[in-house]
Amino acid sequence: MEKQIKICSVSGFTSMLGGKWKLIIIDRLRKREVLRFGFLAASIDNISRKVLSDQLKELADDNLVIRKQFNEIPPRVEYSLTEKGKSLCDVFKSIDKWMNVK
Repeated sequence: MEKQIKICSVSGFTSMLGGKWKLIIIDRLRKREVLRFGFLAASIDNISRKVLSDQLKELADDNLVIRKQFNEIPPRVEYSLTEKGKSLCDVFKSIDKWMNVK
């Protein structure tokens, strides 16, 4: 009989959202709902456009972020949270509350 290994939820969470930028990106999107790439880049200090692009792609691949590209010149791309991404909002509210505990 083959034994199934259950992945720890904390390990799964850190695998999907670990790193320096993903939680910050999600936080910006939860506060503004829809952001264009340039505005998102400008709102995060010290992130390169390449790193932001890579992180957004990973978040989209994990079904946390929606990337909407418009067929315009100049190109316009907007990002927003999926329902799965929005489900993290309560986690961020808990973090905000926890950070304000004296």
